[in-house]
Amino acid sequence: MAKRGGARQVGVSWRFHKTPGIFINSLVPVADNSGAKLVRVIGIIGHTAKPVHREIPGASVGDMVVVSVVEGKPEVRKQILRAIVIRQRRPYRRPDGTWIAFEDNAVVITDENGAPKGSEIHGPVAMEAALRWPGISNLATIII
Repeated sequence: MAKRGGARQVGVSWRFHKTPGIFINSLVPVADNSGAKLVRVIGIIGHTAKPVHREIPGASVGDMVVVSVVEGKPEVRKQILRAIVIRQRRPYRRPDGTWIAFEDNAVVITDENGAPKGSEIHGPVAMEAALRWPGISNLATIII
């Protein structure tokens, strides 16, 4: 079994692995009323892996990503923003053994600290994202 953490590890040394469902260059719809409708993922916050041949960094539910707004209001288009993944279509396993997959992929536009820019979130929010980001859990109407 692999070691979870090491001698030089600080903070949380091991997190439960979630299957990535959103990758670099993915087009993802926005599930809030911040003005953006469709964004392109251009980076994943916290992905510190050394470049591996043909490995594309992936994000899963609850991860923060860097996005570029493709469609939306003119004042938010072509901006580089941060977003948090709240739904993914790819099935992933929870620690209790259940598998979950959503109907679509979705992100919520946030600032660098994780506070949402919109005032409401459309559709359900994954429990992993709500537990990790309290600002999103305050706006969520349905947490699955």
